[in-house]
Amino acid sequence: MTAVFGVDIGGSGIKGAPVDLGRGALTEERHKVFTPRPSAPEAVIAAVREVVRHFGHEGPVGLTFPGVVVDGRTRTAANMDKDWIGLDAEGLFREALDLPATVLNDADAAGLAETAHGAGRNQAGVVLVLTFGTGIGSALFVDGALVPNTELGHLELRGKDAERRASSAAKERHELSWEQWAGRVDEYLDLVEMLFSPQLIVIGGGVSRKHQKFLPLLRERGARVVPAELRNDAGIVGAAMAAARAAG
Repeated sequence: MTAVFGVDIGGSGIKGAPVDLGRGALTEERHKVFTPRPSAPEAVIAAVREVVRHFGHEGPVGLTFPGVVVDGRTRTAANMDKDWIGLDAEGLFREALDLPATVLNDADAAGLAETAHGAGRNQAGVVLVLTFGTGIGSALFVDGALVPNTELGHLELRGKDAERRASSAAKERHELSWEQWAGRVDEYLDLVEMLFSPQLIVIGGGVSRKHQKFLPLLRERGARVVPAELRNDAGIVGAAMAAARAAG
């Protein structure tokens, strides 16, 4: 098929690149722009169009969104402008790009990439991929099948959304040391492990580049806890995978 392009829309940045689906790798260096403030639909769509046109791409485009996405509609927008809630995002991107477009949850996209090409490949049973960034994203797999839109960053921890305490943005906001932050991550992992009993937990998101600073500080637990292999490219790769599947 023609080249497939992935775009990862985050709370702070929007990045994209063409993807080699066979290798699960970017074919060119990704292009990134800052997420507009406010992150209203029109502004974000314009930024996405800039990223795609930077490469002169023609063909299917997969796009991640930091929220629940069902049948191409954005149901929640915890770290984005509330005007996204209820929109036919897939239709809007298809119209703006004049290309086939597929939209899915950002952590689900990262999980698809990690289970196909990264730290979760060939892993049976329950696998949980967690992305630590502006919030905490989650992708839950059972024997390789995705359970979409789990949004486990919004589980309650000490009376508030877990991502308010344990995301990498929370580390920066509260000026936590790696040891202090690792303690909060441990507390969060205790919660998800109690609920889902995964065999494997894959830690992704931008902070996974520095996994050696905090993974050794985490407690031993029933699940193996490993760093993501595709790091911050996972969302782009997973978005392209979803677009390819949609295109048949």
